[in-house]
Amino acid sequence: MKILVLGSGAREHAIILALKAEGRGHELYASPGNAGIADDATLVTVDQLDGGAVAAFANEHAIDLVVIGPEAPLVAGVADALRERGIPVFGPGRAAAQLEGSKAFAKRVMDAAGVPTGRAVRAASATEVESAFDDLGAPYVVKADGLAAGKGVIVTSDRDEALAHAAQYLPSGPVLVEEFLSGPEVSLFFLSDGDTVRALSPAQDFKRAFDGDAGPNTGGMGAYSPLPWLDEQFGSEDDFVSLVTEQVAMPVIRQLDAEGTPFIGLLYAGLILTPAGVKVIEFNARFGDPETQVVLPRLQTPLSELLLAAASGNLEAQPAPSFSDDVAITVVLASEGYPEAPQTGRQISGLADAASVDGVRIVHAATAGPDAPGGDLVATGGRVLNVVAVGPDFAAARQKAYEAIGRIALDGAHYRRDIAAAVAG
Repeated sequence: MKILVLGSGAREHAIILALKAEGRGHELYASPGNAGIADDATLVTVDQLDGGAVAAFANEHAIDLVVIGPEAPLVAGVADALRERGIPVFGPGRAAAQLEGSKAFAKRVMDAAGVPTGRAVRAASATEVESAFDDLGAPYVVKADGLAAGKGVIVTSDRDEALAHAAQYLPSGPVLVEEFLSGPEVSLFFLSDGDTVRALSPAQDFKRAFDGDAGPNTGGMGAYSPLPWLDEQFGSEDDFVSLVTEQVAMPVIRQLDAEGTPFIGLLYAGLILTPAGVKVIEFNARFGDPETQVVLPRLQTPLSELLLAAASGNLEAQPAPSFSDDVAITVVLASEGYPEAPQTGRQISGLADAASVDGVRIVHAATAGPDAPGGDLVATGGRVLNVVAVGPDFAAARQKAYEAIGRIALDGAHYRRDIAAAVAG
């Protein structure tokens, strides 16, 4: 197939690597892409927020499938523009993408669908935020209602810090103050064609910047898959996935369909396993980052078949996706100052040496080409690279990942050293 992937991050690079690994000779295009994606797909220039421009490119180049990676084009309605022109696209339309674009919308849908989640109060002023804090108590959970690139959420016992976070986002609209839920977190992806869902393997990511879950929230500093400890509580991964499918994914998909806004694409369920059962923390309307980087390397079913079936309304004909018994972990290399004030423009070296470690792949998140031929790549954002390692067990995968990341040089960079440590034994 000819496939166009929109986006420029590690999630999109991971999708492209999975499509390339099928060995089916797909013609892969990406816009805008990054320096790593350029090695695995043809970079093209098209405004990813302009549905008409994306559709024109797809028609001109006979694209068989468009995959929308980031949230911004989804919320901008790019998928709607493509569907109106009969172009297969993996990604929900503008209305359904509000599951991620608006926390308040997501809570309303969950309530209507009977999906288990924490209590939430919509607050439009500092006074209302204070009242919600009094009602729900500490620790305080405050979320920006709209898109905030993974930085709109704070969880803290410091009331002043929580108030300051709310004050940062209130000028743009109401915020959500939520009940604090405690327990291990799980990310679970569901492919949907608007009617049928197919689950992928669960993953866990690490949101805090530093070891031991210290420091500020980030877009994610690492992840691993599968989650062997699910067996203890649920019997097996399959039993856990079935439970979440029945209690979370299908009710939401049915609710959106009943409202005339079918969800076609990737439903990301951010879950927490509380003493009172599995509850939803949040939904995203696209593949999660960095979880995608550890889920897709284990996927044995061709990704292209799943994406096209969802985009075409034929997911029911697809059996449940299969996964290898191997484990995968990813460690994120971040720029100095990330997440508050990342330093960009610095050179990166040692990538070829790192990639030579057996079972390791380097997934690019924010890189650009050298200024001169043969020069080093440069970092263009906060999360720069993902080192992904696949192995027969977590101890082996961790050894590979940390050996590889130790070979990469980026002045001032930092990364967590405890990714998947708890499951490695």
